[in-house]
This record gives sequence, structure tokens and C-alpha cells, in this order.
Amino acid sequence: MHPYQELPSRAFWKQAVAQRNPMELADVYIPRFDIARTTRITAAGSCFAQHIGRQFKSRGYGFIDVEPAPASLPEEAHSKFGFGIYSARYGNIYSARQLVQTFARARGEHTPVDEYWTDGKRFYDPYRPSIEPRGYSSLEELRIHRDAHLRAVNSLLARTDLFVFTFGLTEAWENLEDGTIYPTCPGTVHGDFDETKHRFVNFTFRQVLEDFETFIAYARSINPAMRFLITVSPVPLTATASGHHVLPATVASKSILRAVCSELYDTYDFVDYFPSYELVSSHPMRALAYEPNLRSVSAAGVAQVMDVFFSAHGDAGEPKPVREADTAAAPTRPERTADDVVCDELILEAFGR
Repeated sequence: MHPYQELPSRAFWKQAVAQRNPMELADVYIPRFDIARTTRITAAGSCFAQHIGRQFKSRGYGFIDVEPAPASLPEEAHSKFGFGIYSARYGNIYSARQLVQTFARARGEHTPVDEYWTDGKRFYDPYRPSIEPRGYSSLEELRIHRDAHLRAVNSLLARTDLFVFTFGLTEAWENLEDGTIYPTCPGTVHGDFDETKHRFVNFTFRQVLEDFETFIAYARSINPAMRFLITVSPVPLTATASGHHVLPATVASKSILRAVCSELYDTYDFVDYFPSYELVSSHPMRALAYEPNLRSVSAAGVAQVMDVFFSAHGDAGEPKPVREADTAAAPTRPERTADDVVCDELILEAFGR
């Protein structure tokens, strides 16, 4: 007798992977805890996280939205202005450090020195550069919108039972003076890059882990019963500033994020991990879930991943179909796909040679 004799088939590569259709893997995800439709859910993260929020809403779960779109804004324009994508209009939050700082700003404990960007005519929020594609007419208007947004964000955690976060990147750009993380490199979407003010950072395993543990501690100080569902985005880096080829840079980044998720899952019984990354990007999937550009996740891939998640939670219901309006991106972005909805990072493709 030995331990392997009693293991279920999901523990063996041949039975669980090699002999199965990659789009029909069984028991790849076993939920750690139940998610009821009455569970109050908040979502944040990278571009891929937008699918999770949309699915929770379309399936009738208690998805929180503290910044709903104004009635006067046509529905097809909601995503273009950052409405209905996440639980607040904070846009894409690619790193754990950015997540921590977003909520620190909301509670008044972090005030970045870089308050705004301007092209001389319009003003832009450096920490939500795509929320208002045309910017604000004045600094005062920007401040009014920013302050209202931060008040809304500050109210989120007290309402939240389950916080869903998708880790996207380890690479980021930082303000040298105060350490504030930007969602995009200054000068790409808006703003101006200044090497005396901005620097590239590539977070290590330890830094990512400590940042998310900092967020957990703060969130549970607001709601001690809060639980967390974490995932890793399967979307590769659009570009890397690490000096390495983008392929190994992507593998390194995703490996760090995946390892952090394992550490969090093993340490905290109130943290669950859903393998969206493995379901899309692992080699048994043979890139079936990607579009021909090998970056964008296809609609069929997204549907498969979401079906695995919700079926594991006993929800076999069909979500509403993805609408054209849901996949629209800002006009400056070079392509529009099911995965690249309002994805700030995608603008980097425009600078490729």
C-alpha cells in the first residue's frame, strides 16, 4: 500500500488530462466555499476580470456596483466610460500594489504627488487614464469626479462578502517621489514620461504576496468575515520593459502571480483560487482558447472558463449573451476583442516595430 493507490483520477495526468478533451476537463476546480446568489460580490483586477464581473451580473448574483452609469448615458457607451465593468469606476487594477494604493487613497491615507496630467487643454486622472477618454475640461472638474469616485470606493468593503481579484501583471511604472503605481506607463494613454520622475518596477513573489496580504488585513478589518476569490489572468503581456523577450517575461510574470495564489490559498482558509489561467494557457489546451493573435481569449474560451466556474458552484444556468456594447473599447485602442474590453495595456501594441 502507498498513498497514490487511493488518489482520485483527477490526480493523474493520463486520466485527468491526456485522455480527455481539453475543453471537457473534469474536477479541475473544486470550490472551497459556496457562493450564494445573495452573496455580496465586489470585483477588481486586470482586463480578464471584467468577464467574471459580467458573468456574476448576468447570472443574477449580488454583484455590487457603487458607481452605476447615469440614466442619461446610452447603454452602449457604458463600458467606454468605465461604467458596469467592475464594482467601481477604478478601471483596470493590474497589480496588488495598485490595489492596496487604490483603497489607501479612498480612505485618505495616500495622496499622490502626481495629481493630474494635462495636454494644455484637457485634464486626465493619472490613476484612471481611460475612464474619461476625452478628459476633463478643468482641474476642478477632475477633482470633483475623483473625490466622488474615492468616496464610492471607500464604501465598498463594508458592503462586501466576497472580494474577487484577478492578478494581471508584475510589471508596473512607479512615481519615484512617493512610490505611487500607475495603471499605465505615463505617456502611453495620456501624460508625459519623465525618467527623472518615473521608473519601471517588476514586483517579486515576496512583494506581491505582502501587498495582497496587506489588502486582506485591511479588508477584514472592515468585514472580518470577508472571503476572497483569486485568479490569474491568462492574457500575456502586450509588451515588456524588462529587457527580456516578451515570451519568457510573460512566463516569469505569470509564474510569480500563480505562485502567490498558491501561497495565499494554502495559508488562508477564506481564500479560494479558480484556475482560469490553467484553463486557457496551459499546454494541454493547445491554444484553443486564444484568438489567432495568441493573446486575446476567444469568446468560446471565455464561455468554457466561466462554465467550469459556475458549474462547480452548482449553477448550470445560461448567462445573457455578450453584447457588442460590452466589447467596445476606446477609439485609440488598436483592436477590439472579447478579452480586450477597456484594456489600457493594449495601447502598447501601437508602439511595436
